[in-house]
Amino acid sequence: MLLRRIIVTCLALISFSTFAADKSYQDIVLKTYPDQQQTSLKNIAGDKPIYLKFWATWCLPCMEQMPHFEELQKKYQDKVNILALNININEEQPKIAEVISRFGLTMPVWLDNEGELGVALGLVGTPYSVLINRAGEVVYTSHESDVNLDKFIDMLANGQELSAQTTDAPSPEQAAKLLKPWEQGEHLLFFTATWCDWYLAESRPEMSKACVAAQKDLDKLAQQLPNKAWHGVVNHLWTDDKALADFKQLYPSRVDFSIDELGVLFNHFSIRNIPTLLWVKDGEVIERITDFSQPEKIVARLKAAP
Repeated sequence: MLLRRIIVTCLALISFSTFAADKSYQDIVLKTYPDQQQTSLKNIAGDKPIYLKFWATWCLPCMEQMPHFEELQKKYQDKVNILALNININEEQPKIAEVISRFGLTMPVWLDNEGELGVALGLVGTPYSVLINRAGEVVYTSHESDVNLDKFIDMLANGQELSAQTTDAPSPEQAAKLLKPWEQGEHLLFFTATWCDWYLAESRPEMSKACVAAQKDLDKLAQQLPNKAWHGVVNHLWTDDKALADFKQLYPSRVDFSIDELGVLFNHFSIRNIPTLLWVKDGEVIERITDFSQPEKIVARLKAAP
């Protein structure tokens, strides 16, 4: 577990710079917690810079950063709009309330329910801090909660207009290219993550067990539906080619897997629970399966699908 934790930490520290964040990300629909009202970054009142922290209740480094996060809220809440953005992957609403209570969080908590904002701002792993200046430009991103983050927040709070930086957000052309293979014909797409079995073992044991069972049974499902076009997609968060290779070795299957580049497929097909199996025909979802406890019913369901 220690070695895996080190690997996750190292992956989280990777910084990518490809495409500048389009300011249209401010229009992306989010949900407030706990009342689930629609909102967006454009609805934030006041001409102040913004600090977003993307997090999940099962993310251990996120929990480690929460005390510092609340300290920043207390120090800068009058000068910076600070928001806790839950990524809503394998999330449980009561767990969010537990985290808020445990750390005494006083900043607004919002939900990136479809993961769209994460994709737009280049999320590659949580915790992920994003600083935005008054002009709506991303000026700093980090997976750390350290003196550098403190420095840049203080600069923004005191009126310094920092220059925009680039993020790992897909361009429209890139997204279209990544989606094209799945917009024609029929496909069975199995969505999972290279880390859902072991990383969630302690914080979400039932979710971990579900991942293990589904990933072990996947080849059996594929054998019973040999004429279907199967493909596996692993979440891009905390994942690289080595992690995917290890995953394939641990769960051998005739189903080929690839990493969801830039999170485009998870976002497009609204995958918020891992694992998920989709029957896709010409880009449209015919069946969505998240319960893998009875594989025989899955086979019958897919055979009966139009």
